[in-house]
Amino acid sequence: MDQTLKKNPSRAECEKTIRRILITEILQNGKNKHFRMATDFITYFEALYPASDSLTKQVQRAVKAMNMPKDEDGFFIIDRTPEQVAQDRELHTLFEQSQTQIVSLDECETLFLSLDPAYREFVTYRFTQSDTLRDKYVTIQQTNNGLLIYTKDKKKLEQVLQRLMMLS
Repeated sequence: MDQTLKKNPSRAECEKTIRRILITEILQNGKNKHFRMATDFITYFEALYPASDSLTKQVQRAVKAMNMPKDEDGFFIIDRTPEQVAQDRELHTLFEQSQTQIVSLDECETLFLSLDPAYREFVTYRFTQSDTLRDKYVTIQQTNNGLLIYTKDKKKLEQVLQRLMMLS
């Protein structure tokens, strides 16, 4: 009897090997570009174990048990659950529909508008609806005693706010 032949791996061993293969793939290529089905892993397993129908079935069971989601091209995703992928796709759709952009606040200055807490919400609403103020700020955050405003041109915003406060 040949001692070099190993028996088939357990499903858990197959899962570990598949995980290792996919992590290596991601480290080398940035993403999985080769593995879409259980059969794509067979050549790796056949290099370690004798080829057989039972080995193929064990690898198929392992892939099924791992419940890995697939990307838009049909390749397995190892680093996220199917739920995470669904959440990510939903966020992507929302970002796309709302024309989302990333705006860095690194270049912004802050301005604090101290006002009675009873007026915070209404002033914020009016601020966001104002044609005069529309292009003078990046975002507004309500605080416990006023509004924190992020702007790219603090002096201009201060001038406009001063003028609005002095309006008669």
